[in-house]
Amino acid sequence: MPAPSSLPFETRVWPVKKLKDFYARSIEQPEEFWAEQAHKLEWSRTWDRVLDWDPPFARWFVGGKLNASYLCVDRHAKTWRRSKVAIYFEGEAGDSRVLSYSTLHREVNRFASVLLNLGVKKGDSVALYLPMIPELPVFMLACARIGAVHTVIFSGFSAQALADRVGDVGARFLVTADGAFRRGKVIPLKATADEATALSPLIEKIIVVTRTGMPVNMTTGRDLRLDDLLANALDHVEPVPVEADHPLYVLYTSGTTGKPKGVVHSTGGYMVHNYAAYQWVFNIREESVYWCTADAGWVTGHSCIVYAPLAHGAAIVLYEGAPDFPAVDRWWDIIEKYGVTILYTSPTAIKMLMGHGEQWLARHDLSSIELLGSVGEPINPEAWQWFYKYVGGERCTIVDTWWQTETGAIMISPAPGIECVPMKPGSATLPLPGVDAAVVDEAGRPAPPGQRGYLVLRKPWPGMLLGLYGDPQRYQAAYWSRFPGAYNTGDYAIQDSDGYFWMLGRADEVLKVSGHRLSTAEIEAAVATHPRVAEAAVVSREHSTKGESIVVFAVLRDSAIPSDRLKGEIADHLRKAIGPIASPDEVDFVTRLPRTRSGKVLRRVLKAVANDTPLGDLSTLEDEASVEDLTRSYRQLKQERAKA
Repeated sequence: MPAPSSLPFETRVWPVKKLKDFYARSIEQPEEFWAEQAHKLEWSRTWDRVLDWDPPFARWFVGGKLNASYLCVDRHAKTWRRSKVAIYFEGEAGDSRVLSYSTLHREVNRFASVLLNLGVKKGDSVALYLPMIPELPVFMLACARIGAVHTVIFSGFSAQALADRVGDVGARFLVTADGAFRRGKVIPLKATADEATALSPLIEKIIVVTRTGMPVNMTTGRDLRLDDLLANALDHVEPVPVEADHPLYVLYTSGTTGKPKGVVHSTGGYMVHNYAAYQWVFNIREESVYWCTADAGWVTGHSCIVYAPLAHGAAIVLYEGAPDFPAVDRWWDIIEKYGVTILYTSPTAIKMLMGHGEQWLARHDLSSIELLGSVGEPINPEAWQWFYKYVGGERCTIVDTWWQTETGAIMISPAPGIECVPMKPGSATLPLPGVDAAVVDEAGRPAPPGQRGYLVLRKPWPGMLLGLYGDPQRYQAAYWSRFPGAYNTGDYAIQDSDGYFWMLGRADEVLKVSGHRLSTAEIEAAVATHPRVAEAAVVSREHSTKGESIVVFAVLRDSAIPSDRLKGEIADHLRKAIGPIASPDEVDFVTRLPRTRSGKVLRRVLKAVANDTPLGDLSTLEDEASVEDLTRSYRQLKQERAKA
């Protein structure tokens, strides 16, 4: 990654005074500050204490009671917003549905009645294994309405992954669909759920939503069609006031290393923090049409598709399909169709669409867009500038956000809802109010400006996780043992002389070449600065003398022609950007990178290909053809080398 001071748009102006003063008060008087934010929501009972802090466990708004479903639905349905659009749903095949807040209110109540009729009680866990259709947020809100704890399990997970999560959280109730549409194919979700139930027989009831109409196996006494259950559902279920620290949901991390961690989020602190952060970051207005492209199976979907936007009474777009199917301009078509004003997506999606070229955007009117957002991983400056120039027309603020499943809410980001700060392409800018972030060295001391270190959070915040489900010791060890008294995010970062934060990816995503530790994110960002590269992924290969060597997988821009000469140019470019230690042993061209359906690159698959080892579980892949293309081209490359 280039040094922060060398980037365009760079400025030496400290943020405007309003944001600086607002932030200072939030750090110096956190309990008074967060109490002010909490009063913006409606409570059944006001809290006795803002915070009980018994490190590393925090309980916010102790004694207070509220209901997340009421905050997201009822309070809007009682006002003029009852006729306002809550959800624009766009199916992959072009089918669409529109739910007003009054319609959403009715559906949430009826779905809550279905759960109650099946015996679901406050505190019970309900597993949701659904595609991106309106029934998913409706069931989330229905669970919250009756005090049940939902566990959304990404619909791309395998039967074993589903069984592991259901078993860990102890869910007796599972909601799934007959199938899902993805890239023109029908994904048999019910069949996967049946397989998972055989692996984890805890499930007593399976509710089946009809989405595709495909025939499915229905086990008598266990499996129930949602349409049949709705016939006996009530139109109103009183929302249950729950304690502020009552779990709203358990969400499992990806589990790429070891057993998946069940992150538990509260109701009170989580809703307060997300309501505030969403306004600060997105500057949401009544006329805004907001589209977060994430899947609700991830925390971005929980916070930035369901709970924060709907608590604000926003109109959201919910899209079922892939970003480039059936054509690579599908997203631009949706933006034009619904007049999207705020687009919040991932750097991987931006880089993928960037690789297709700007001509696809030129076919659509994107003038409705007012604000752009990035989430999920560090965005390299080149992708940032492409996003700014071609999608935002050089007129839109970009909110490059940093947060985690564990933090619950956005933590570091520009805050145009308070005041705009000068943008630096590739920087998440500054911590939001109430967030005490720092970059520290190996010993936990503040790292000097420009020096890479570990990103830590030094004070509790309302959106923070309550802990890990059933495993307080692991919570302590995973997040609080490395730097006593501070939450270890596990990410590398740099803080520049203006206080801006530059994220460098996971601290455990590093290569060790000849004794030198190199961040994969830093190398990938450097490769992407080459004018003919759209995006890149970097992995390691075992090396007899270096320990590990660097393998670069590069996706070229449409106009670039693959050649050995270009490979050499990219290798030279990398050496100049980072140094001789970053010399790659191999540069390979691929047409696409293997991604999960949430848009993240599956580097473990690339590493397996580079090291000629088993690929492992591919159930979360967006498109298995990407791996087939990758392995085919890699086999061909090996054959050519063998002949040479």
